[in-house]
Amino acid sequence: MLLSSSQGDRKGCAALSYPRRGMHGEVVEDLGRRILGGDPDTGGTLDPTALARHYGVSQTVMREALKTLAAKGLVDARPKRGTFVRPRAEWSMLDPDVLRWRFTQRGDERMLRDLAEVRAVVEPAGARLAAQRRTDEDLEALEAALARMADTVSDPVAHTEADVAFHRTLLAAARNEVLDCLQIVIAAALYARDRLVHAGGERPGFAATHRAVLDAVRRADPDAAESAMRDLLAQAGKDEAAL
Repeated sequence: MLLSSSQGDRKGCAALSYPRRGMHGEVVEDLGRRILGGDPDTGGTLDPTALARHYGVSQTVMREALKTLAAKGLVDARPKRGTFVRPRAEWSMLDPDVLRWRFTQRGDERMLRDLAEVRAVVEPAGARLAAQRRTDEDLEALEAALARMADTVSDPVAHTEADVAFHRTLLAAARNEVLDCLQIVIAAALYARDRLVHAGGERPGFAATHRAVLDAVRRADPDAAESAMRDLLAQAGKDEAAL
């Protein structure tokens, strides 16, 4: 199942979720993807009445869909100007759905670079804290995620879900409320990125780098955990370069 903006959210971590099912969810999903993809029909001013006809929905459904997109910073409405797409610089780039829609554009190399840089800043520090603060339950969850990765190498979707679960659990084990929110954002982007990488099948060194992180966290060795995570990210960079 594709990671949603509400799946696994922590209390206090702001992220506007919406039901994917039903006409409202379908309109939000399609229109959001089109805006992120630069569809010329969604540039500039939007006509809610014409959009309602296009999607075959009521004006009420269309208004609610536009409200959802407005909360994500994608659109706005002003007297005399009407409804319009906001400048890219004003989009809520940390919104999990915006990140996911952005990753549907396969050529968005800038997004891959941005994600790699954020991970390089956040995840080694998260691994260090996890080694100091993890519980037995965290270790069990990490071990289970690693086992699922090994069992699902031939299934890119399931393999990606297990990989994302590993990274989310690791950051959650840091017991830091800010990281606990940020891991939701990282996971949303990581999910889409991994779907591209894992589609190529088993990758040399993938299991070993994850195992090294888990072993260091289990030993409560923060230096080793941080170093192992840097090695994991270096391997991830090599995998991306091979796409």
